[in-house]
Amino acid sequence: MSEQNKPFVVTDRRKFTLDGTPRPDADPSPEREPREAAAAPTAAPEPPLEFKSPTAVPVPPAPAAAGPPAGPELPPPPTTDEMAQANAAYRQTSERLDTAVRAANPGMDHPPVMTFEQIVQSIYMTTMMQLGGATPPGEQPKVDLMGARQSIDMLAILAEKTKGNLTPAETQLMDNALFEVRMGFLEVTQALARSAASRQPPPGSGAPGRPSIVR
Repeated sequence: MSEQNKPFVVTDRRKFTLDGTPRPDADPSPEREPREAAAAPTAAPEPPLEFKSPTAVPVPPAPAAAGPPAGPELPPPPTTDEMAQANAAYRQTSERLDTAVRAANPGMDHPPVMTFEQIVQSIYMTTMMQLGGATPPGEQPKVDLMGARQSIDMLAILAEKTKGNLTPAETQLMDNALFEVRMGFLEVTQALARSAASRQPPPGSGAPGRPSIVR
């Protein structure tokens, strides 16, 4: 029989009837699953996204505030007991010295106790001597301008550090002393400048001028 004349056979492959019971003529072989299409190669799974904090930029430390220039390192201060012992020893030595001086000079008065007024007067007299004020008549004054300037500055520092802690009489003494030594310093420097100018040869004379140093 040719293949075209073969009868068309329908095979019922259902394993259960309409009421759900197994059919006796069902094929006992397990039902084959439909062939799946060849799966395309899958890419490797991407790793889960991780949250990364922004990179911290190192911040340089703020520069320290500029302070006053460091001075020489000072030794540790003495204790209260050391100060008391030094003061007592100093007073005892001073009294022994006074006794020896009076014994060598009978009738000599006891030296006066040092006061603020004596300190100011001492610096004032030292400055005047450095400006030539103690030069005997007829002699060339010996002037120490650099030393006089240091003495004037010393007196000015003393006035600044004691401001607000002086009596009216002490303040007046300090002001008068500072005024007089400063005016004396200006008078001496101006006199030396005029003297140096008068010794210079007139312009155009051809004499070489010699430099002079004013102290």
